[in-house]
Amino acid sequence: MASTADQAGSQRHTVPGRPPEAARRASRGRALAEGATALVVAVLMAVGVRTFAIQTFWVPSTSMVPTLQVGDRILVQKAFFSWHHLHQGDIVVFTKPPRDRCGGDGDLVKRVIALPGQTIYSAGNTVYVNGRPLAEPYLPRIDPLGPPIPDASRAHPFHVPAGDFYMMGDNRAISCDSRYWGPIKGSSIIGRVVMLFWRDGRPDLHAF
Repeated sequence: MASTADQAGSQRHTVPGRPPEAARRASRGRALAEGATALVVAVLMAVGVRTFAIQTFWVPSTSMVPTLQVGDRILVQKAFFSWHHLHQGDIVVFTKPPRDRCGGDGDLVKRVIALPGQTIYSAGNTVYVNGRPLAEPYLPRIDPLGPPIPDASRAHPFHVPAGDFYMMGDNRAISCDSRYWGPIKGSSIIGRVVMLFWRDGRPDLHAF
């Protein structure tokens, strides 16, 4: 009886069909294919997020010190962003202005100082927008303006054209900004800076 059972078991294991090793190989193949597909989807999603939602930028200069330091990594909001909804004091990334002769390539990061339709001029170290001193709590207590706003005075302030923005860096004394190349087009703005996430080689989260 034992011999018969062994024979029956042997017959059951040898019925025509896929051998166990082949099945394992097929299972591994499916797993690899599924993993590769998941990786491709993840990469596509990451590219989509970078292109349409959030993009990281590296700060290359000292023009936004002390708010942003050289080498800082920032997150820039691109999805659901419209330059029509910007406010004074927002920090934005935008394409290099055509009149920029300060050197360097790539996109720039500055702060919105005056909005479309507003007037602006400077006196001493103070910036005036629509005739009033601009409140700037983000600046250090002592922050020399450096070059004044050109061709603008209390009697004849500069009028920001419709669709344009007047930009300045927080490190006013050395910043190459709208004082050198004029206001920028709203359509040139890539997005609004929403967070500093990396400084001095380590995470350093600060929302704007």
